[in-house]
Amino acid sequence: MDMSSMSSSSSVAASTPMSGMSSLFYTSTSTPLYSPTWEPKSTGAYTGTCIFLITLALCFRLLSAGKHILKHRWIDKERNRRYVIVHGRPSVVEAAKAEEPQNATMITGRGVEESVRVVRKGTRGVTPWRWSVDAPRAAYATVMAGVGYLLMVAVMTMNVGYFLSVLAGTFVGELAVGRYTELAEH
Repeated sequence: MDMSSMSSSSSVAASTPMSGMSSLFYTSTSTPLYSPTWEPKSTGAYTGTCIFLITLALCFRLLSAGKHILKHRWIDKERNRRYVIVHGRPSVVEAAKAEEPQNATMITGRGVEESVRVVRKGTRGVTPWRWSVDAPRAAYATVMAGVGYLLMVAVMTMNVGYFLSVLAGTFVGELAVGRYTELAEH
C-alpha cells in the first residue's frame, strides 16, 4: 500500500460529514439523527426532522419554566408549613413573642376573641429532605437532562438545518415562557 492512496483516502474521509469528528457545518438533507435508522430520505422527511427538533427545543424551554414554577411552589409550601409546638420546647413561642406585634391578628370563633400571632419558619438554611418534593424534583431534572442531551447530540451532527432548528425552538420557547424562568438558568 503506497502513501499516496492513504493520504487521498484520509482527506476524503475528513471531508465527509459523518466520518469521525467534523469541525465544519454542512448542509445535507440526509444526516442521520440519533440512529442510522432515522436518516431523512427526502426533503419532506428532513423538514419533519427539523420540526421535531424545534418542538424538542421548545419543550426544553417549557420544562425550564416549569421547573422554576414548581420550585417556587415548593418553597411557598415549605414556608407556609404549620409546625406543632411541643411542650417543653418554648424556643418557637419565645421567638414569636419577641417579634414585633405586626404579625398579631385578632381571631373570633364561637364568640371568643383571641389575639394570636402567625408563626412562619424562617428561610435560613436548607429545607429538610422530603419524598414529596425531592423525588419529583430529581425525576424532573433527569427528564430535563435527557432532553438537553438529545438537543446537544442533534447540534453535534454539525448539520446547519439541525442547528438552526434547535436555535429556532429555543427562541420560540423563550419568547413564549421566558418570563417564567430564572435569569441564572439561561
